[in-house]
Amino acid sequence: MNIAESSAVVSDLAWFKSSYSGTEGGDCVEVAAGTGVVHIRDSKAVAGPVIRVSQEAWAGFVGEA
Repeated sequence: MNIAESSAVVSDLAWFKSSYSGTEGGDCVEVAAGTGVVHIRDSKAVAGPVIRVSQEAWAGFVGEA
């Protein structure tokens, strides 16, 4: 996992969150694909920190979830 980065650096990415999130808010994360990495952030704090992981690490996480 890489060090968290400012969300301003990744503001031009297309962010997605689960269709299970609903409209009530809740505890959700958003993800965006970058070049060779996946960016992850808290959907309630979009101006907060962003974590980057490799595409392989993300695929492993999703495969176990």
